[in-house]
Amino acid sequence: MPINTYTDALTYFYSYAHFNPADTSNWSLDRMRGLLARLGDPEKKFPSILIAGTKGKGSTAAITESIFRAAGYKTGLYTSPHLHSFRERIRINGELIAEEHVVDLARRLKPFFEETPGLTAFELITAVAFTAFAEAGVDVAVVEVGLGGRLDATNALDPTIAVITSISYDHMQILGNTLGLIAREKAGIIRPGALVVSAPQYREAMQVIEEVCTEKAARLVVVNHHWNWNIGQCTNLDGQPFTVDGHTYWLSLLGEHQVVNAITALAALDGFEERTGLSVPEEARKQGIASVQWPGRLEILSRRPFLVLDSAMNGDSADKLARALKKCFGRETATFIFGASADHPIYDMLHVFLPMSERMIVTAAHHPRAARPEALVQTATELGGNVAAAPDGAAALEMALENAAPDDLICVAGSLFLVADVREAWMKKMHLPLPPIDPMVVST
Repeated sequence: MPINTYTDALTYFYSYAHFNPADTSNWSLDRMRGLLARLGDPEKKFPSILIAGTKGKGSTAAITESIFRAAGYKTGLYTSPHLHSFRERIRINGELIAEEHVVDLARRLKPFFEETPGLTAFELITAVAFTAFAEAGVDVAVVEVGLGGRLDATNALDPTIAVITSISYDHMQILGNTLGLIAREKAGIIRPGALVVSAPQYREAMQVIEEVCTEKAARLVVVNHHWNWNIGQCTNLDGQPFTVDGHTYWLSLLGEHQVVNAITALAALDGFEERTGLSVPEEARKQGIASVQWPGRLEILSRRPFLVLDSAMNGDSADKLARALKKCFGRETATFIFGASADHPIYDMLHVFLPMSERMIVTAAHHPRAARPEALVQTATELGGNVAAAPDGAAALEMALENAAPDDLICVAGSLFLVADVREAWMKKMHLPLPPIDPMVVST
C-alpha cells in the first residue's frame, strides 16, 4: 500500500497486528535482530536504559527521561501503549514524534519490513523508534519493555542499565501463572556483567531476579535495600514531597508507588553515571522529578466533583490506587467507572474496587481487546456487587456526573484505553483543548 499520509502510515503499521495471547510461537528476538542489522543496527548508536516490570515501568521511564532532559541531554523515550496518539510512543527531547516524521520513516523502512517474514506490529514500531533515535543523535534513550522482557522486541538493545519495576500478576497466559515464572521473563533483559536496578519485589520474584543476576555475574541494586526514604503528606494534590538519603524532592505525580518509581529512576541514573561517566547533577534530578508529566496515572481532571483517572489494570495496582485514594483524598469509598481488557485479571481488580464502591458503572473502551460490559456485570454479580452498565466511556461519565455532589469522588480505572476515552470525553464536555488524537485506526 502507498504511504502518503499519517493515517496511511498508521494503517500500514497496524496491518501487522495479529495479537493472540494464547499463541507465542511467533515470538523471536532473532527476527528483530535481523531486521535491525539490515537497518544498520540503529540500537547500537546510543546508550540506553531498558525498563521491564508489570507496573510502574512507564512512569519510571517518564521520570528518568525527564531528569536526563533537565540535565541538558538529548533524549529518546519509547513507551507503550499510548493514551491518545501513536506519536506519544516515540518522543525526542520530550516532543512527540511529528506526523511527517512518522510518514517519512514508514516510507523508508517499508521495504525492510516487507522482507522480514512474521514481523509483528510491535517489532515494526520498535524498529521505527530505534531508527528515529539513532538519526536524531540522542545522548540516551529510555525504553519501556512492551510485554515480558526475554523475547520482547525492545530486548534487542544492549542496555547500559537494566531496570525491573514492580512485578505482579498480569498476562499470565503468556508469561506464566506464578510470580517466579513472570519474574524470569522480566529478568530476561539482564545481560552478563550487567548493572541491574530493581524496585521492591515480592519475595518469590526477588529470588528469581537474584538467581539470574548470580548466573550472569550481574550486579544487583535493590532500591529498598540500598536507599532510605520518607514520604511526606499530600497537602494540595499537586504532587508530593519525599526525602531520600538527605535530599528532598517534589514529585508531580501522586501515590506512594510513584515515589518508589522515582527512587528507582534515581538509582538507575546513579548506575548510568557509573557506567558511562555522564553526569546527572542533583539540581537536574530535582527539576526533572518536579516537572515530569505522565497523564492518566492518578490524574485529577476535576475537583468539584473530584474526577480521578488511573490506569490500574491488575490486582496489585488496584490495591495501590485504593491506598492512594485513602491517603491523598481521605476517601474510603468512591463512584467507580470500570472497564478492562478481556485478557487482564478482571476478578482481582473488582475484588478491590467493589467494596470501595458507593456506585460502580462498568463499560468498555473503544478497543478490540476490551471486555464487554455484560461480561463485567456478570463477574461483578458473582462477587456480590450491584453495578450499572454503560455502552462506552462517555456515557459512563455522564451517568456518574448526573447525580454527583460537588464533594463526591469519581474514579476511572481498569484500563488505559478507558482512561483515554473518558479523558477525551471530559475535555470535549468542558470545551478544553484536546491533545493530539489519532484518526480511527485499529491500535495494538
